[in-house]
Amino acid sequence: LIRKVAATGKPIIISTGMASIAELDEAVRAAREEGCKELILLKCTSTYPASPKSTNIVTIPHMKELFKCEVGLSDHTLGVGVSVASVAFGATVIEKHLTLSRSDGGVDADFSMEPAEFKLLVSETEKAWESLGNVYYGPTDIEKDSLKFRRSLYVVENIKAGEVFTNENIKAIRPGNGLLPKHLSKIIGKKASKDIKKGTPISWDLIGY
Repeated sequence: LIRKVAATGKPIIISTGMASIAELDEAVRAAREEGCKELILLKCTSTYPASPKSTNIVTIPHMKELFKCEVGLSDHTLGVGVSVASVAFGATVIEKHLTLSRSDGGVDADFSMEPAEFKLLVSETEKAWESLGNVYYGPTDIEKDSLKFRRSLYVVENIKAGEVFTNENIKAIRPGNGLLPKHLSKIIGKKASKDIKKGTPISWDLIGY
C-alpha cells in the first residue's frame, strides 16, 4: 500500500502507533524508494482515549532526527494540552478526532473534540508555534522599552563636586537609565567629579578617582 501511494507522487502521512523502529524504517524506505518527497510521521499512542503519561511526546524530536522528515502527533488524549505541548517538541501536524456533538454517540465520541474545542486547539497550538522563536538572550527589540522598569543607580540627594558617594546619597531605584546596581560597591567611597543634582542617573563620568 505504501509503495502504491508513494508512486502517485502525493504527500504521505503515516501514523506510527505501536510500530517499532525497524518497522518504521521499513515503511519510510518503501515510501522513499517509490519517490515520496513529502513524508510526515505521526507519533501515536494506540489507546482510546490515551493517557498523557503514555504519550511520550519527547519521541517526536528523536523521530524527526532519525528519519529526516516532518513529525506530528496523532493525539487521542482528552483536551488540548498534549497537542499544544507537542508543538514545543517539533510537531508540525496535529491529528484529532472530530465530532459535531459527543452526545450523538459513536465508537470514538468519548475522545473526539467538538467544533468549539477544535477552534481552541487551533488557536492554542498556533500560539505555541509562534512562541518557539530562536535561541536568544538579552532584551529583544520589543522588550527594550521595558528596560525603564529595571532598577539602576540614582543620586537621591544633591551632591557637591568632591563629595563622597555613600549609601545615603545614591540608591538603586527605577527607571533603568543609570549604572547597574551591581556597580554600587565600586562607587561607594569615590568622590563626585562635579556637582550632581538629586534625581540624576549615575554614569561613570560623574565619578572621580
